[in-house]
Amino acid sequence: MTGPTMARRWFLALAGLAGALTLAACSDGPRPNMPGPVTHTTTTSGEVALPADAALDYRLGSGDKLRLIVFGEAELSGDFDVSGGGRVSLPLIGQIDAEGLTLSQFEAAVIAKLQDGYLNNPRVSAEVLNYRPFYIYGEVGSPGQYPYTSGMTLLNAVAVAGGYTYRANQERAFITRGEGAEVAYPASQAVKVLPGDVVRIPERFF
Repeated sequence: MTGPTMARRWFLALAGLAGALTLAACSDGPRPNMPGPVTHTTTTSGEVALPADAALDYRLGSGDKLRLIVFGEAELSGDFDVSGGGRVSLPLIGQIDAEGLTLSQFEAAVIAKLQDGYLNNPRVSAEVLNYRPFYIYGEVGSPGQYPYTSGMTLLNAVAVAGGYTYRANQERAFITRGEGAEVAYPASQAVKVLPGDVVRIPERFF
């Protein structure tokens, strides 16, 4: 068999194979043994995990003004201040330690005092009339001291202080609470700001 004839047969064989492969590729649906493309899905919610104390209940402190109601006892009810020493001076029962207590704990302390030789089954309700202020500084429009409002969050505090500056790190903030150390928090609406907190908005790195 001559060289050109052999070459021609090889060419025809290769052409036929290429045509068969093209027809297979154009057939309906993928072949059973050909896996389809892999689609990657993400389960990340995009939310940052919050510190354990991000949603603490409010605790009383010096500078708060309370309204105390002892049901059926108007002379024992009224508006009272938490003193610099963290105490509330009440009629009949004298001073009650309030510093660091939640409202429900404070109510329980008053009830215990009233039950100790004064009233049988007293019912007590307490609410905060005026909270001590919070402080915010760093990369906000108007750093300073601001009145606290119930339910305030970190993003609310930033808005009250004039919003972020262009240099601000809008992903995190630092809060000093009471006598504790400064703690980093994500810039989230879920993070509560409490009366007396000192909030620092850091500068971002360019």
